Amino acid sequence: MSPKTSRRTRIIATLGPATESPEMIQKMIEAGVNIFRINMSHANHGQVRESVKIIREISHKQVTRVGIMMDSRGPEIRTGDVPKDLNLEAGQVIGLTVRGEKSAEEYSVDVNYDQLVEDIRVGDVVLIDNGNIELKVDEKKHNQLLCKVLTPGTLKSRRHVNLPGVRVNLPSLTQQDKEDIKLGIEVGIDWFAMSFVREPEDVRQLKAILDYHNAPQKVVAKLEDQEGIRNLDEIIEAADAIMVARGDLGIECPYEELPIIQRRMIKQCAQQGKPVIVATHMLESMISSPSPTRAEITDTANAVYEQADAIMLSGETSIGKYPLKCVEMMDRISRRIERSGGAGFYDNVKMQSKFAKLVKSAAVLAEECAADALIVFTSSGIIARNAARLRLVSTPIYAFSSDNNLLNQLPMYWGIQPSYLETSDDPEDNVSRAVAKLVDRGLLQVGNTVVAVTEVKINDRLVDTILMSTVES
Repeated sequence: MSPKTSRRTRIIATLGPATESPEMIQKMIEAGVNIFRINMSHANHGQVRESVKIIREISHKQVTRVGIMMDSRGPEIRTGDVPKDLNLEAGQVIGLTVRGEKSAEEYSVDVNYDQLVEDIRVGDVVLIDNGNIELKVDEKKHNQLLCKVLTPGTLKSRRHVNLPGVRVNLPSLTQQDKEDIKLGIEVGIDWFAMSFVREPEDVRQLKAILDYHNAPQKVVAKLEDQEGIRNLDEIIEAADAIMVARGDLGIECPYEELPIIQRRMIKQCAQQGKPVIVATHMLESMISSPSPTRAEITDTANAVYEQADAIMLSGETSIGKYPLKCVEMMDRISRRIERSGGAGFYDNVKMQSKFAKLVKSAAVLAEECAADALIVFTSSGIIARNAARLRLVSTPIYAFSSDNNLLNQLPMYWGIQPSYLETSDDPEDNVSRAVAKLVDRGLLQVGNTVVAVTEVKINDRLVDTILMSTVES
């Protein structure tokens, strides 16, 4: 595959019964998956250990860096068990009870959020089962809400509850989340996706745990409700990456606002230099169908056109019938849309530090000279992140590092292709060995032009510089 046509947009695939075998994981990597997501709402600790082991072994054999993201369950509000399904009709009254309250209503169900009655107001809307059942609060009692059914449906046990616009007083990390995070640190996952982030302090709480354990993992903040959107700028600043989690977000916010929110989040991430993931329902129909709908193709294409760092598959690859076809479809759409240009959100990004400006100068040189590669060396990931922000459309970006933890995190960044290199004290030697490695892998050939951000020795002093050279035999 020519580096000129390599895909820049990253693909995240969720593991599950359909894809957790070694054979399927290998096929998924070959099809183009950059990061595997482990959803802790469904995975147990034994599955996590086994999946991480398999991914690392296959990635090592294929010399392909593949990241692993653990998605926390978060503070979920759910209904309790019901003896039999409740068939709710419009206009009926249902009681939502907490703290074991007994209801005199014909239809009632317990909710696991004890502060429900205190936090909600008469007239507020309650959405159950991903918005399929809509209720309106008519009356508040001691430990019960009496609600009128607005949208009919069948209520089964343990359905998800959304409270649009309500400030929910739940901890940002549950005890189960903390146990899962401890496991993730132990097995060496690369990214923690934190569910239902409402304010920057939520992110800082998780980062404090990572700092306590001296852990290298990065944090993805999932924006899923109106409060998180209100605190968007501060959350982006606190987090290492952002996820447009359109499942709950599409329930918590008016439908017509969702595309605007997505665009705003991508723009803000562009300005602050943080990766952004667009997730949920991208190819949903392919859970059971071998082909996507035309609307899903357009939706995926829009995320690529807006130049999101990554697009994510959930049920499509965890439980779907056609997981490989889903990855292949995303790959095809991404490659085609990338050739047609982008929305321009990254065109006027301001690079603040002097070294970031040096990276930008190297990128401009590489693009204007039609270079075959831009090479960067990074120990913290900052240089690679700045290179990714520039959204180079013609020149592939190769990031070299001797830090394996960092190299496994870099697949999250748009267009970055990471490789291991044990760097020496001789900058020119580092560039030569990096070029040789790319030639060996068939990514460069004799006569190609290379631009590298590196250092040179001047009077025994190292100076940051841009080097342009031609690949020789």
